[in-house]
Amino acid sequence: MLNRLLSIALLVMTVSVTGVWAQDTDRTSTGGAQTLQDILARQNAEKVDNSFRSEATGDPSIAAPITENLGTLGGQSDPELWRALRFGSADVTVSSGGEVAEVIMQDTGSAWLQFRQGPLLSYGAYILGGTLLALLVFYLLRGPVKVDEPFTGRTVTRFKAVERFAHWLLASSFIALGITGLLVLFGRLYIAPYLGKDTNALLLGYSKLVHNSIGWAFMVALVMIFVFWVAHNLPDRTDIKWFAQFGGIVGKNHPPAKKFNGGQKIIFWSVIVFGSVISLTGVSLLFPYEVQIFAQFNPLMNQLGLAEMIWGTTLPEAPLPHQEMQASQMMHTGAALVLMAIIVAHIYIGTVGMQGAYDAMGSGEVDEAWAHQHHSLWLEEVKEKEGAAPKSATPAE
Repeated sequence: MLNRLLSIALLVMTVSVTGVWAQDTDRTSTGGAQTLQDILARQNAEKVDNSFRSEATGDPSIAAPITENLGTLGGQSDPELWRALRFGSADVTVSSGGEVAEVIMQDTGSAWLQFRQGPLLSYGAYILGGTLLALLVFYLLRGPVKVDEPFTGRTVTRFKAVERFAHWLLASSFIALGITGLLVLFGRLYIAPYLGKDTNALLLGYSKLVHNSIGWAFMVALVMIFVFWVAHNLPDRTDIKWFAQFGGIVGKNHPPAKKFNGGQKIIFWSVIVFGSVISLTGVSLLFPYEVQIFAQFNPLMNQLGLAEMIWGTTLPEAPLPHQEMQASQMMHTGAALVLMAIIVAHIYIGTVGMQGAYDAMGSGEVDEAWAHQHHSLWLEEVKEKEGAAPKSATPAE
């Protein structure tokens, strides 16, 4: 043991003094053996060129005659054959099963599992936990946004019944999807150790059933709100002033706004963009053999050079179904976690964070004082269009 440690120390000292790593440029002559430089680079999470392995797969077309009792097996040795299988270059023919059955060995699942159990879990917890903590601190320091003027008792219609239906269908389905998705993502880590594996398995079974079924309601509602509100959520100059005054949340200034202010437009487009990503990847996960979005997406990323810029490597331009599912699952979960954090902030503002805000989606009617404070330009448009005084209602306390 002591001799081994001394040998390692001597090797490290030699490398440090010379500043040159021992390496064999012609690794094929050693059967594809890696160098010390490769090992250290891999340990430092640096990019390692695997071409000395992926290209050292022999020549299967060679079929030399057997002249000895222990003659040649052909143009490939066992290590070369296994490397060809690993890197997907082996000539594999199957009688049934198609392209998927020809995949004898694949190592992309290891990267997917490491990402799912590592960054995806940790960053997801940081995003959701950080958002909740920030909102709690903000509420303690700022409190709810009050209506400065007394309620008038006159109301205006903020949202029609069909708009509220689409909103609540989207909200309720997303909450159900979020809860079941979190159970699937964190169940093994937090539920199984404390409530048992059987309980976790039961929750996961029902979560999968609910998640796969309610996802369709979410997609229908997403299309509905896009059709109803896209025209009102296009950016305009009023948004600049709204952001400059922090929307009136910080301080007492309440900038003029149309039906949707700058903050609500960010919420809207976040829901549309992230919701679309969640929907597309969700459909891909449900039908991996029919819907392959990354087969269309990856070639474009490679052509634009974005894949090399972001991930440091090119993406497979013809991913197999299991690769599609791995990529879809990572993008699906990542987009969902970001949207959850945004929706948590939206729920805060629409309930305890702003006085009178819930009425907009509750009854659809808001007091004129509230509308004047938060959406004065929209209130003027409503009055001009109706040409009459708003409806009377019982003054709110």
